[in-house]
Amino acid sequence: MTILRWCAGRLGGLTMICLIVVSYWVISKESAATKYRNSVTELNNGLDPSSTLLNGAGIWTVVFSWYCLLIHVMVFSFPLRACWAIWDITTSLRETAQNTVKFDHIRSKQRHRNSSASIASPDAPNLSQATSSASSEVDDIDCESATDSDTVVGTQDQTIHAIVIPNYKEEVDTLRETLDVLASHSHARSTYDVYLAMEQREKGAETKAMSLIAEFVKKFRSIDFTLHPADIPNECPGKGSNVDWAARKLSERYPIDCRKDVIVTGIDVRPPLPTADSHLSSNFFSLLTRMHLSYPETSGTTLYAAPIIFDRNAHRVPAIVRVADILWCAAGMSGLYRGSTIAPPTSVYSLPLQLVDRVGGWDCGSEAIGEDLHMYIKCFFALNGNLTVRTILSPISQTNVTAGGHGKGVNGILSDMRARYQQALRHMWGALDTGFALRKLVELWRNRKQTTRIFRPIHSARNGSAGMYISDVQLRAPTSGDKGFFSDVIQEDIKGPNYCRLIAIFHRLFEAHFLPVQMTVLFISSTLYMWAMDGAADVHGVNWIFQTCKYLRAVGFLQVAFYLFIYENYHQIAVTMREKEMHDAGLAKGMNFSHRSFGKNFIDYIMVPFVAPIYGAIPCAQAQISHFWTTDLVYTVSKKATRQRAKSMTVEEMA
Repeated sequence: MTILRWCAGRLGGLTMICLIVVSYWVISKESAATKYRNSVTELNNGLDPSSTLLNGAGIWTVVFSWYCLLIHVMVFSFPLRACWAIWDITTSLRETAQNTVKFDHIRSKQRHRNSSASIASPDAPNLSQATSSASSEVDDIDCESATDSDTVVGTQDQTIHAIVIPNYKEEVDTLRETLDVLASHSHARSTYDVYLAMEQREKGAETKAMSLIAEFVKKFRSIDFTLHPADIPNECPGKGSNVDWAARKLSERYPIDCRKDVIVTGIDVRPPLPTADSHLSSNFFSLLTRMHLSYPETSGTTLYAAPIIFDRNAHRVPAIVRVADILWCAAGMSGLYRGSTIAPPTSVYSLPLQLVDRVGGWDCGSEAIGEDLHMYIKCFFALNGNLTVRTILSPISQTNVTAGGHGKGVNGILSDMRARYQQALRHMWGALDTGFALRKLVELWRNRKQTTRIFRPIHSARNGSAGMYISDVQLRAPTSGDKGFFSDVIQEDIKGPNYCRLIAIFHRLFEAHFLPVQMTVLFISSTLYMWAMDGAADVHGVNWIFQTCKYLRAVGFLQVAFYLFIYENYHQIAVTMREKEMHDAGLAKGMNFSHRSFGKNFIDYIMVPFVAPIYGAIPCAQAQISHFWTTDLVYTVSKKATRQRAKSMTVEEMA
């Protein structure tokens, strides 16, 4: 490992240490200078202009002050952007919900007309006239906001959704609930190829998969399972390695000419371990298909992201855990507003199989533990920053991590808090992605003049063909048969580097991986500085900066509280839409729906000041310090909320 690579992977810890050293240097020097001035004044002696104490830390004080202001401006701007994003998403969801009601009314009128037309009467309109009339009303609905999958006509079935469900030691009931939700979608039998991504490390995984396949085989276009080996060199257990193995296996099923219309979606794995507990609305895949078909010029270079919501067991976890997840939603949604060009996904995302080929699949090493952000960065730099991201206005329902402490008093609260801390540590472990992005930036700069890229399907690349030399003669062969071994090689033109987006993505990475610790260090050090300089002369003219920082902190805190207030509406719309869909599908019985209200959840606002250090700064600092001697994170199992129903037989009983 080179020094540059090592430093890039530990950049967060190195910058934290540097900031602490500079803060200590500035405060100690300025404190000594203040004491020197005071002592000379008391003795009525003139100041010695040649004394090094007189200038304190010199230029370092100015640098420290302005950097403190920069960090506070970033802390101020993040909740401001998050508030705008959730306002924009909520407004769009409200419009979508209204269009859903309108479309349901139109369909009801259409069914009524069709039934009336079937009555033998000389005055009855024919069926085609009734359908045409209803269709004209449907056309009045904005195609981007309509929610029912039936609004996608004609070309819907040409798009295949390869849905990967990674899991490890997951209860059969949890998997069955996820599959039940997917099977309730109207296009499941025609467009859903479901893959249960099992782990060989789990005893009885194959038996579990086969039993679920037998139960759901007639409810999807296809359903299969993959078994990820446990002994692949240089692989780290987790979602990334599991999804990569599944993607390479499913890749073999789709020929070259249709891969651009195969969209891979990984059902969320709730950390710390892969668990398939996300509920995706049918609206998710309908909007995904519509956007894929509406923008053919960018369909092969687009990643689709959606906002998330914790609306299944939020009422059964401590308030501090609930608020930590709400603010985690804020981090994910802060880039999903209309017009945003940098929008890393949170947990669940979709991308065409052709884009997966282009980037060589998912990375499987320990630095890719934050698999969603890592894959986004990989796609981003593979396209020189020209990756297109589209927001799917269909919130992904997820569960809060819990240790089962509900109703168990103080010990139960503490156990749930510990489980959430492990999740926060896993999130902050993703600081390794900043080093990965820096290495990709260097690679992009070296290849900035390259206008074409060559890639192969990922199942072929695994066989040692990646990176081999391919001559222009072979690539220019008139037919695929003439290319022989290179018949599946694809060559595509790429745009030059987008430097504005490169700056933007590093700003977001700094915000995610550096800002929590940097803000905490500067909050403490700036407070100590003002205490040490209380009543002293402002030699460097920087006191106004620290006063401004105090106001920025106060306003930033109020913005977070305002975000929670706006979130109430977003949560209510999302959970109501999901509850209605589950009722319509006959799956609502025993399913959890966590509704919110300002009065019932007032305690959440009180928890805001505690969330930032406990689930932000502390795990971030722990992760960055730990990276000096290891990049591997040991997983632990957390419980999830499932539908309250009769427990399934165990795998051993089924066997």
